Amino acid sequence: MNATAVKATVALLPVSILFFGSLLLFARRAAASSFLQLLGAGCLVVVALAHLCEGFALFPFMHWGMEHSAGHYLDLSSAVLGVTLFPVGNLLHAIANRHA
Repeated sequence: MNATAVKATVALLPVSILFFGSLLLFARRAAASSFLQLLGAGCLVVVALAHLCEGFALFPFMHWGMEHSAGHYLDLSSAVLGVTLFPVGNLLHAIANRHA
């Protein structure tokens, strides 16, 4: 097992907890803020899974780890969306709870 696979496996645990917590929040209160959190956490799970696939050399046609490849753009776009959507959803959730 190489370093990329170990790091991805370790990162998958907290990201999965974040995803399931967001899923529970969305199940309890289906609002735009909880949906954004769920979508952002889902994107972060995709990032961890992309790194896991890179570490185990799964789906070689994706050319994991190479610039300008499908794997690179999947990883990059998921990371940007996850890091953007989850905090925005969390902020909107906090604002909605403050006024409630």
